[in-house]
Amino acid sequence: MLGNLKSTGILEVGFSGFWMVVMLLVCTSEGLNSEMQYLLELKNGLHDQFNYLGNWKSTDQTPCGWIGVNCTSDYEPVVWSLDLNSMNLSGTLSSSIGGLVHLTYLNVAYNAFTGKIPKEIGNCSKLGHLYLNNNQFSGQIPSELGKLSFLESLNICNNMISGAMPEELGNLSSLVEFVAYTNNLTGPLPHSIGNLKNMKTFRAGQNAISGSIPAEISGCQSLEMLGLAQNDLGGALPKEIGMLQNLTDLILWDNQLDGLIPKELGNCTNLDTLALYANSLGGQIPKEIGNLKFLKKLYLYRNDLNGTIPREIGNMSMVTEIDFSENYLTGEIPTEFSEIKGLRLLYLFQNQLTGVIPNELSSLRNLTKLDLSINYLTGPIPFGFQYLTQMLQLQLFDNSLSGGIPQGLGLYSRLWVVDFSDNHLTGRIPPHICRQSNLILLNLGSNKLYGNIPTGIINCETLVQLRLVGNRLAGSFPSGLCKLVNLSAIELDQNMFSGPIPPEIGYCQKLQRLHIANNYFSSELPKEIGNLSQLVTFNISSNMLTGRIPPEIVNCKMLQRLDLSRNNFVGSLPNELGTLLQLELLKLSENKFSGKIPAALGNLSHLTELEMGGNLFSGEIPPELGDLSSLQIAMNLSYNNLSGNIPLELGNLNLLEFLLLNNNHLSGEIPSTFENLSSLLGCNFSYNDLSGPLPLIPLFQNMAVSSFIGNKGLCGGPLGNCGENPSSGSVPPLKSVTTSRGRIITIVATAVGGVSLILIVIILYFIIRPSKMVVSLQDNEISSPDSDVYFPPKEEYAYTMKVTEKCDIYSYGVVLLELLTGKTPVQPLDLGGDLVTWARNYIRNHSLTSGVLDARLNLEDKSTVDHMILVLKVALMCTSMSPFDRPSMREVVLMLVESNERKRSLNSSPTYDLPLKDDAS
Repeated sequence: MLGNLKSTGILEVGFSGFWMVVMLLVCTSEGLNSEMQYLLELKNGLHDQFNYLGNWKSTDQTPCGWIGVNCTSDYEPVVWSLDLNSMNLSGTLSSSIGGLVHLTYLNVAYNAFTGKIPKEIGNCSKLGHLYLNNNQFSGQIPSELGKLSFLESLNICNNMISGAMPEELGNLSSLVEFVAYTNNLTGPLPHSIGNLKNMKTFRAGQNAISGSIPAEISGCQSLEMLGLAQNDLGGALPKEIGMLQNLTDLILWDNQLDGLIPKELGNCTNLDTLALYANSLGGQIPKEIGNLKFLKKLYLYRNDLNGTIPREIGNMSMVTEIDFSENYLTGEIPTEFSEIKGLRLLYLFQNQLTGVIPNELSSLRNLTKLDLSINYLTGPIPFGFQYLTQMLQLQLFDNSLSGGIPQGLGLYSRLWVVDFSDNHLTGRIPPHICRQSNLILLNLGSNKLYGNIPTGIINCETLVQLRLVGNRLAGSFPSGLCKLVNLSAIELDQNMFSGPIPPEIGYCQKLQRLHIANNYFSSELPKEIGNLSQLVTFNISSNMLTGRIPPEIVNCKMLQRLDLSRNNFVGSLPNELGTLLQLELLKLSENKFSGKIPAALGNLSHLTELEMGGNLFSGEIPPELGDLSSLQIAMNLSYNNLSGNIPLELGNLNLLEFLLLNNNHLSGEIPSTFENLSSLLGCNFSYNDLSGPLPLIPLFQNMAVSSFIGNKGLCGGPLGNCGENPSSGSVPPLKSVTTSRGRIITIVATAVGGVSLILIVIILYFIIRPSKMVVSLQDNEISSPDSDVYFPPKEEYAYTMKVTEKCDIYSYGVVLLELLTGKTPVQPLDLGGDLVTWARNYIRNHSLTSGVLDARLNLEDKSTVDHMILVLKVALMCTSMSPFDRPSMREVVLMLVESNERKRSLNSSPTYDLPLKDDAS
C-alpha cells in the first residue's frame, strides 16, 4: 500500500513537471507563432520576383531561420531584426509590421515598396534603426513615428513622400541621424527640431520645404551635418546657427535665402564645408569668416553679395576651394589669398572686381583652377603664372588685361583650359602652351595678338576647340590642324589670314564648327570640304573666295548654319543644296551667283533665315519657297535679276518677320495671300515692275512710300487711292534726304516704339551711302548690294555647336549702331574690323559718353543725348556675342518704347528735330 502511494506521488510530480515544460513551450511558441503570422501577412502583400522569401513557410515551427529574420537567443526568443534590403521586393508594407513589437532594427531599403508608410510602425516602441530609403513610398510621414523614443536612425530618402514634417519628430529624443532628401516634402521645418539634442545628421535636401530655418535649430547642440539644399527655404539665416559648435557641414545651396550672412557663423569653428551658393544673400562677406580655421570648401557663388572681399580670408589656412563667383563684389583681389598655401580652386568670375591680378597669387603652388573672368581687372597677367605646375584651368576672359601673355605658359603645367578672350592683350601666342599635351580649349579671341599660330598649337593632339577670333594674326590657313583627330571647332574670324583654303581641310573629320570669316582667304573652296561630315556651322563670309561652290558641300549633311556671303563666288547653286535638311541659316548674299534659284531649297523645312541678296540670280522666284514653314527671321532676295510674278505661296510663310524683294524685275501684283503674313515686321518691294493695289493688311497700309518706290503701277495705302495718279515712282530730292537725316536719326532714337524695326528698314534705304544711293535712284538703276536694307550679322559667337535661337537680332543692333554713330558696318582692321567691335572698344576705353555718337550731330540737348545713350545700350545688347544673351524681338521693342516714354517725360516738345551741325545755319 505504502509502495503504491509512493509510486503514485512520483507519477504526479513527473506529470506536473511535464505539463510545466509543455506550458512554457506553448507560451514561447505562441509568441513566436504570432510574430510568424505577422511576417506571413507582410509577405502576402509583397511581390517577390526572385523568391528571396521562399523559405518563409507557414508549416515552420518558428520564423527564426527565415531569410532576413533574426531572433533573440535568450530564454524566450522574439524577432528583434528584420532586414529585407535590396531584395527587389514590391508591393505595400503591411500594417501587420506593427505587431513586431520587439523589433529594434527594420530595413526594407532599396526595393520598390509603394503606398504609405504604415502608422502602425509607431507601435514598435523598441525600434532603434528604421531604413525605408530608396523605395517609392508616398503620403506623409506618420506622426505616430514620434512615439519611437529609442529611435536613433531614420532614413526615408529617395522616395515620393509628401506633406510637412510632423511636429512629433521633436519627440524622437534619441535620434542621431535623420535622412529625408529627394522626396516631395513641403511646408516649414518643425520648430520642435530644437528638441533633438543628440542629432548629429539632418539631411532633407531636394524637397520643397519652405518657410525659414527656425531659430530653435540652436538646440541641436550635437549637430554636425545640416543639409537642406535645393528647397524653397526663404528669409534670413538665423544667427543662432552660430551656436552649433560641432557643425562641420552647412549645406544650404539653391534656396531662396536672403538677408546677410550672419557674422556669428564665424563661431562654428569646426566647419569643414560651407555651401550657401545659389541663394539671394546680400551684403558683405563677414570678416568673421576668417575664424573658420578648419574650413576646406567655401562656396558663396551666385548670390547678391557686394562690398570687398575681407582680407581675413587669408586666415583660413586649411581651405582648398573658394568660389565667390557670380556676385557683385567690388574692390581689389586681396593679396592675402596667397597665404592659403593649399588652395586648389579659386573662382571669382562675374563680379565687379578692379585693380590688377596680384603677383602674390603666383605663390599658390597647389592652384589647379583659377577663374577671374568677367570683371574689370587691368594690368598684365602675372609673369609667375607660367610656373604654377599644378595649373589645369586658367580663365581670365572679359577683363581689361593688357601686356603680353607670359611666353613660358604651358612649359611647366599640364594646362587643360586656357581662355584669355576679350581683353587688350598684345604680343604673340605662347609657343609652348600645349607642351604637356593636355590642352583641349584655347580661346584668345578679341585681343590684339599678332604673328602666326605657333607650331606647338598646330600639332597639339589633344586640342578640341581653337578660338582666335578678332586679333591681328596672319599667315596661311594652318593645314596642320587637320591632323588633330579631336578637333571640333576652329574659329579664326576677323584676323589677317590669307591664301587658299588647303585641300587638307578634308582631314578634319570631327570638325563641327569652322569659322574663318572676315579674313583675306582667296582662291576656290576645295572640294574636300565635302569630307567634313560632322560639320554643323560653316562661316567663310567676308573673304575673297572665288569660283563655284563645290557640289561636294552637300555631303555635309549635319550643317545647320552655312554662311558664304560677301565673297566672289560665281555660277549657279547646286540643286543638291536642298538635301541639307538640317539647315537653319543659309547666307549667300553679296556674291556673283547666277542662274535660277533652285526649287529644291523649298525642302529646307528647318530654315529660319534665307539671305540671297546682292547676286545675279535670274528667272522666277520658285513657289516652293513657300514651303519653308520655319522661315522666321528673313527672306532676302533683293538686288538680283529676278523676274515674273511674286508666288502666291509666299503667303504661307506666317512666321516670317522680314521680306525683302526690292531691286529686281518682278511684275504683276503683290499677292493677296500676303494678308496671311501675320508676323511680318518689315518688307521692301521697291524698284520692281509691280502693279495693282496693295494687299489690305495694316502693315502695308501704314508703311512709308520708300518700301514701294520705283513701281509705277502700284497704288493704295501710302501710295494713294488706286483711282488717283500714283506717286510711287517719285524720288525725294537729294537735299531733302540729306537734311532730314538728323530728324530721322532722332526719330529712331526717341520714337522707335512698336514700329522701330520697320522704321529701320525704311531709314536705311535713305541713309546708307545717301549721296550715291539717291543718285542711283534718280537714274532708276539697281543700287549696290552694299546698301542692302538688311544687314546680316558678320559672325556668330555662340559657344554651342547647335544654334537654334528663335530670332537672331544681331543685324538690328548693327543698324542702330550705324544710325547712332554715323559709321558703316565695316571698319578698318586697326579699329576692330567691324562696327560692333569698334563700339565696344570705344566704350571700354572711354566709357559710355556722347563721344561715341555721330560727331556731325548737335549734341547740346542733354535729354536727347541721354536718350540716344539708352538706345545705344539696347543696340549693344542686340549685338552680344552669344545669341543666348541677346533679347528677343519683343523685349527690344519694349525697351525702345520705354526709352521713348522716358524721353517724352524729360522733353515736352512735340518735335524731335536734331539738325546736322552742317545744316544748322
